[in-house]
Amino acid sequence: MTRHNHPLLPALTPVLALSIALAPFASRVAADEPTRALTIYNQDFSVVRETVPLTLVAGENRVTFNDITYHVEPDSVVLRDAAGKRSLRILEQNYRADPISQELLLSLNEGKTIDFQVQKGDRSEIIRGKIIRSGAVPRYLINDYGGDYQQAQQSLWRSGGGQPIIEVDGKLQFTLPGLPIFPSLADDSILKPALIWTIASDKAGSFPAELSYITTGMTWKADYNVIAPHKGDVLDMTGWVTMQNSSGKTFENARIKLMAGDVSKIRNQQSTGSFSPYGNELAAGLPSVNAVSEKAFDDYHLYTLERPATLRDRETKQVEFARASGIQSRTVYVYDGAARLRSDVANNEYGLAHERNIAPNSTHKVLIMREIVNSTANSLGIPLPAGRMRFYRKDSDGQLEFIGENQIVHTPKDEKLSIYTGNAFDLVGDRRQTDVKLDSRDRIADETFEITLRNHKPETVEVRVVEHMYRGVTWSIPTHSDAFVKTDAQAVEFRVHIAPNETQTVTYTVHYTW
Repeated sequence: MTRHNHPLLPALTPVLALSIALAPFASRVAADEPTRALTIYNQDFSVVRETVPLTLVAGENRVTFNDITYHVEPDSVVLRDAAGKRSLRILEQNYRADPISQELLLSLNEGKTIDFQVQKGDRSEIIRGKIIRSGAVPRYLINDYGGDYQQAQQSLWRSGGGQPIIEVDGKLQFTLPGLPIFPSLADDSILKPALIWTIASDKAGSFPAELSYITTGMTWKADYNVIAPHKGDVLDMTGWVTMQNSSGKTFENARIKLMAGDVSKIRNQQSTGSFSPYGNELAAGLPSVNAVSEKAFDDYHLYTLERPATLRDRETKQVEFARASGIQSRTVYVYDGAARLRSDVANNEYGLAHERNIAPNSTHKVLIMREIVNSTANSLGIPLPAGRMRFYRKDSDGQLEFIGENQIVHTPKDEKLSIYTGNAFDLVGDRRQTDVKLDSRDRIADETFEITLRNHKPETVEVRVVEHMYRGVTWSIPTHSDAFVKTDAQAVEFRVHIAPNETQTVTYTVHYTW
């Protein structure tokens, strides 16, 4: 092999081929100390760090490492001497990512005729079949789905490319006729994904190197269970961390950290958002307990599992990370009768004149919102990662009944939380336009609305009536039946108290100019 010289390294000796799995070096790391560490992000990727025992000669060394995940990003690999006692350089890295499998062997033998073993009762026989198409999932498609083989396979099947085509006796069939029997493996076949390095070292010796890389196929989320008493809104909360590993690798006795925040990461997929019909702030909070510690890290927050854990491939693991009781909350009812109208009515003369015709599209639903102040004084007050919050209430017999849930976003401390959990059964709203006047010459318009609320509950409730001035930005409300608060440039809120079995009506006129 051609010898390479580098200004920071001495003259290199001939290449020495090594396999990490066979290296005679014994790590000096204590037996009870984790040699693997994971930082898992809630965006379906993680950073893997582990100790790799290396025995190198001075000069060039060829090393094969096949204890990586199936979805490693090869260009993210960093190999170094963590002690800083030697200089390492990866002169060349080859990533082999197609370990031997039935699907791969079918694809390698496309166009060839092979044997298939067919079982017929107590006996088996061999038939010959030509592989026209293997039906294997291309690796680029698996990567597009974040390492999810099943999603990739389903996508390929929908496109018509996921089924094998085998020719038997001159006829085509879209299934394997039996168990395929392949020719022997080539010498360079691999059973697991592998990184093959040419490493230049400035000195010989054995040492624990640190390997780190980014991989997809791992993610985490938070889940919150909230329990309310039979009467009242003083809550108990329990928080769980749920980790999922579909990376193709098991991590034994690993130190695990969880990164919360919206970290910029180039991806092939677009994330999906959660639905909330009232506002964009969905969040909740819990205090930390000993199982997980939390700290600010750069512009994000880092949660560390205090005990090493084993995360097996295709495993979902849960750890309780927070618990709190005595949390004061508030149930808020919101009626936004024009929520659907805003997208139906254009800001023009036609829409103004014809809103009366589409008024039946206004909703009758009154939303249920749970408000919680995420403060230390309210038994909360730490940054909380995104996840699902489930609400339960105790029945008179002590049994817990599910009363709603929603997704929460990453939430800092001292924020007020508003969580939509459903629609009130015994509260009904109606909204209609009772009058409209338009003067195009003077560029003015007047609209009058009537909002009717009915309470069939046995107790008095407050309903927040939200109205949107979506016609334009210059407006005023010259007449109104109830006091209101201007909540933003194009919205107001009436707060209406309704006694049991009572009906209340809110009216107002909005005056537009342009």
